[in-house]
Amino acid sequence: MTSGGIRPGGIKRAVTAALFALTMFGGVALANPQPGQLNMTRGVSTWSPEAYFLNNVAFGVCVVIGILVFGAMFIAMFRFRKSRGAVAEKWSHNTTLEIVWTTIPVVILIVLAYLATGGLRTFADTTGSEMTVKVTGYQWKWRYDYVDYKGKAIDKVGFMSKLDKESDETRQLNSGLDPNAVKVDGYNTYLINVDKPLVVPVGTKIRFVITAGDVIHSWWVPALGWKMDAIPGIVNAAWTNITEPGVYRGQCAELCGQDHGFMPIVVKALPKAEFEKWLADQEAEANKPAQPAAPAAASTAAAPATAQATDAPVSQGHQG
Repeated sequence: MTSGGIRPGGIKRAVTAALFALTMFGGVALANPQPGQLNMTRGVSTWSPEAYFLNNVAFGVCVVIGILVFGAMFIAMFRFRKSRGAVAEKWSHNTTLEIVWTTIPVVILIVLAYLATGGLRTFADTTGSEMTVKVTGYQWKWRYDYVDYKGKAIDKVGFMSKLDKESDETRQLNSGLDPNAVKVDGYNTYLINVDKPLVVPVGTKIRFVITAGDVIHSWWVPALGWKMDAIPGIVNAAWTNITEPGVYRGQCAELCGQDHGFMPIVVKALPKAEFEKWLADQEAEANKPAQPAAPAAASTAAAPATAQATDAPVSQGHQG
């Protein structure tokens, strides 16, 4: 086949640029989502690096395939075109080439399937958990119930968690409030903060049982490396083991109605000693004896009138 010319440095520069982009995007490792972030976070749990690694491997494979396929396509279009005098070959079948381009994709898929199966197998294994938290999704808030911790049942510790008041007021139409002014410790938390965060310990394997009370939701905290659907009538299970104390944010990841975008998640990870103190305080508050009810005001007001009626003299008739 005759061919025209192409600048030899063009393909090399394109490959270099693609590899540079892959390196830059693959190195983003922030715990919480950031403006302009292009890649997954590396995460802060013992399992989250697994998802990060699988994502980067699959992305790398796609980049290499894209470079090869589009590179071959552009070379064929520009270098071997009729205006340059190229004459197409007359063959229509090449057994060796067909075996090669069939075998290579099969091998790639087998390797990716092997890696993904290993990751899913370890993610599905919730055995050995030291703590259980029940997560229930509602329109448009979450409920957290603490079930057990270190083999001991937790009594009456649970609460609703919804969008914080400042974000809720700011989002209202014509509120006149600046979303950029909604901050916690200098970090913009507009629409990603809650009134009551989920508090958990670090260095503890935590099992989550996740369901919903109305429509389908999805509980997603990127720093944990996974998301799980919350489905009415079905209980899904997942686990995490957070390695670093901090505040990690997420959102509902399943369209669940008009306020789907205002259903954030906040997980506050504390050292074990601090968490155990917090949990003990919550249990003490939940099991505090109820105060006796105050008597009704009407009953209090009626008591003197009744006493006066009792003490009044009774007139009697006299016979004459």
